[in-house]
Amino acid sequence: MEPIFDRNGRVTAWLNGKNIYHLNGLHAGVLNGKNVYGHRGLHLGIFDRGVYRDHRGGVVAFMRGGFGGPVFPVPAVPPVPPVPSVPPVPAVPSVPPVPSVPSLGWGIDWGQFINA
Repeated sequence: MEPIFDRNGRVTAWLNGKNIYHLNGLHAGVLNGKNVYGHRGLHLGIFDRGVYRDHRGGVVAFMRGGFGGPVFPVPAVPPVPPVPSVPPVPAVPSVPPVPSVPSLGWGIDWGQFINA
């Protein structure tokens, strides 16, 4: 499990393969190529070069080594990862919108992004 960091450098979620998990280990979403989808198949944004972006192109979170956004804070030492829950049966993904131009600024916060 790899930590996903928010705009303050705190661990906000975990990535395990293509599955995204909340801090408590519950399944939150999935990566399908560069596209990020929620539980119900709703397109949430994109993941590119270690950076999660909302539909407006704003950065919502980053991974270690991510680049192409604002200056990222120093990541906090991650806690012990949780035991991940079993991912649900994948929903039919929605058609992703045309990607926005990547921004150098922050977008919505991670909670708004992943719980859309």
